[in-house]
Amino acid sequence: MIKTLRLAASALALTLAASGVHAQATQKPHVFTPKDMASLDRLSDPRVSPDGRYVLYSVRTLDYPANKAAMSLWIADLKAKAPPRRLKISDGGASSGRWSADGKAIYFVSGREGGTDQVFRTDINGETATRVTSTPFDVQAFKVSSDGKTIVVGMAVFPDCPDLACTQARLDAKKATKATGVVFDRLFIRHWDTWNDGTKNHLFAYGLDANGVATGQPIDLMKGFDGDTPTKPYGDDADFAITPENDMVVFTAKVAGKDEAWTTNYDFWAVKLDGSERPRNRTEANKAWDTVPVISPDGKFAAYRAMKRPGFEADRFAIIIRDRTTKQDRELAPTWDRSPDAIAWSRDGKTIYATALDVGQGKLFAIDVKTGKVTALTGEGHVTAFDVGPNGIVYASDSLKSPSELFFLPAKGPTAKIASVSEQALKDVAWGEPEQFSFKGWNDETVHGFVVKPANFDPAKKYPVAFLIHGGPQGSFSNSWSYRWNPEIYANAGYAVVMVDFHGSTGYGQAFTDAISQHWGDRPLEDLQKGWSAALAKYSFLDADRACALGASYGGYMINWIAGNWNQPWKCLVTHDGVFDTRMMGYSTEELWFSEWENGGSPWQPNTTYEKFNPVNHIADWSKPHLIIQGQLDYRIPLEQGIGAFTALQRKGIPSKLLYFPNENHWVLKAQNSVQWHKEVLDWLDQWTGNNRPGK
Repeated sequence: MIKTLRLAASALALTLAASGVHAQATQKPHVFTPKDMASLDRLSDPRVSPDGRYVLYSVRTLDYPANKAAMSLWIADLKAKAPPRRLKISDGGASSGRWSADGKAIYFVSGREGGTDQVFRTDINGETATRVTSTPFDVQAFKVSSDGKTIVVGMAVFPDCPDLACTQARLDAKKATKATGVVFDRLFIRHWDTWNDGTKNHLFAYGLDANGVATGQPIDLMKGFDGDTPTKPYGDDADFAITPENDMVVFTAKVAGKDEAWTTNYDFWAVKLDGSERPRNRTEANKAWDTVPVISPDGKFAAYRAMKRPGFEADRFAIIIRDRTTKQDRELAPTWDRSPDAIAWSRDGKTIYATALDVGQGKLFAIDVKTGKVTALTGEGHVTAFDVGPNGIVYASDSLKSPSELFFLPAKGPTAKIASVSEQALKDVAWGEPEQFSFKGWNDETVHGFVVKPANFDPAKKYPVAFLIHGGPQGSFSNSWSYRWNPEIYANAGYAVVMVDFHGSTGYGQAFTDAISQHWGDRPLEDLQKGWSAALAKYSFLDADRACALGASYGGYMINWIAGNWNQPWKCLVTHDGVFDTRMMGYSTEELWFSEWENGGSPWQPNTTYEKFNPVNHIADWSKPHLIIQGQLDYRIPLEQGIGAFTALQRKGIPSKLLYFPNENHWVLKAQNSVQWHKEVLDWLDQWTGNNRPGK
């Protein structure tokens, strides 16, 4: 089966490659603008029905004038091969669609009745919906037991409260008081973009009656537990699961305590579904990160992902197989030097499927449970999500030239595209053609990057360059689509794009990723310098005299570092939410484990790198025009970092601007803000490179 799937994926890759060559030879008129990108529908979250016939998925649709998005549920019929259809129940908003175990019902989350997000259910026709839950607070995520008798939901409550009424009373009292002061006695005081209000995300179990409606009083499965599930700030229903026997819930959580801000010790816990016992830690021995397990179809084994180094959030995730009877663990494919993002069992229990970055591509892999043999099932592109059905795998995949689309990889036969929500909107767009290149970087090791040609490329011309630097720093631009840093926006604005996956990037082995820690300013900078030289030598259409460098987060740090250590090639610079003062960052960021690992300790400790690679120490050499962008709600790299950089630029008389968003966090998520962001950035690049932007 694995070989068949792999061959089908290879055939698809060849087909797409051939169509790409044709597209490059055809001039297309439409300029892909930031507004076009922000307005695109977005496809996500595929779920295969238990019988394998249908695929349920979510679509996000934007009302641009209202600056508001709505979620809907769609179904594709894999057997009839008819066009996908939108479920009518989506008229009230619908997301997180999940099948019942028998495939007769679809559960989903909606705020259709106002007030709070609740769970509803419908049938395959999707015409009408029945309300399942009536909780006093938003349902953050949910799971329904396989016997249909229980629903587990996540809600934010005060962990020491005995019931939901207690949480409601405290919230009402807080709202009624005129005093606004808040007292903290431990970190986190704030996290990502939200101040700590004292609540924790807990799981509650409700019984379901014969009509599938939640009844009775809920059971707090985490009563008194000082931690969050779903985890903050990104958690969802992947953070917990109900066992096949419908007697236990397993969940991922970290005990907050006094060290929540500087530990990565997430464990997976087990608790009885009836709440008769307190949660038990099933990975207590490992002080690094453990995730919730997925259980094999026969119920004998559980697979979970685990890191090995405490305090390091970018460590390699290993896949651990646990025998549920003996409680013995073994690592699957220990020599596979990749870090999986998601895992799932095959229906026969012989294979683990996993997604992972691999040399600039986000692939789906099959791993033989017995031998550990790893086989790539997809090639170029970036698999963003997948679900395993009885007849094959449905996956969502994007690329540098395409937003996410839905594909079916059957046990036999060729891969087929199931759905695309952007194909028509983009049919007349002239894409900039991407090409991966490599060179010898730091330590004479191979480093990869991408060059994206301008749209409607003319080989006789030279083009200004946008040199993009990714964040993380343990990340990768890769062959993937982005709604925030999309190279095609620059390609359609008349720029060539260069992106280098410097040491520290993911998908090239853990040693490559590790190389950046305590070396923020030297090894990656050497890669960027050598990558720029290699790109100029290889691609004659790059105009070295009209180039600007841009980056966000760590990429923004690197722009600030470049400003004082390698500003010679650049006509201008753009820093989005970038570190300006590394030492102050160590005191003001929220997830302290990050800055402490990356710098070798706390800011007051000796032999750390806070000052060694601190951009603030090189302001005397800043001279290039510099645009600073900062969000008020960014608590990862706080506001003062951006203000400090802008103040230094203004005080030195360097041409500079500050673009400030009072309602954005570390990212720019609101559609009209995104369009404004791109306008300011592209105008800045045009001003200093002399670019005459198409469609401006």
